[in-house]
Amino acid sequence: MSARSRKRNPQPGSPHDDNVVALQPHHQRARINAVESIGRVSAAQREWLTRGLSQPGGKLPLFDRDGQKFSNRTIKSCVRQGWAEPWFENPIKPDWLVCKLTEAGRRAVKMKV
Repeated sequence: MSARSRKRNPQPGSPHDDNVVALQPHHQRARINAVESIGRVSAAQREWLTRGLSQPGGKLPLFDRDGQKFSNRTIKSCVRQGWAEPWFENPIKPDWLVCKLTEAGRRAVKMKV
């Protein structure tokens, strides 16, 4: 088979396949405002966020009351929801995320769910 005929009748999956994949346009998801997302606060998130209510500047703890490190999943999910925000880099432990409570976080933990 000549190169010319291969271009006209390519084998499926070959590099000369002329099939085009049509992609759907990307639509950004609308940000969930804090009032709508209050019902999604899990027990672990609520425990972590509540501890910031009594701290100066809303500083959130790295460890729970038993001395165990809070889960990075819990911390990162609260940051994504807008309930907490990174405060500063810890030079001694750069993998620890030091955060503070936001106003949306204060509202989220004060609401009874």
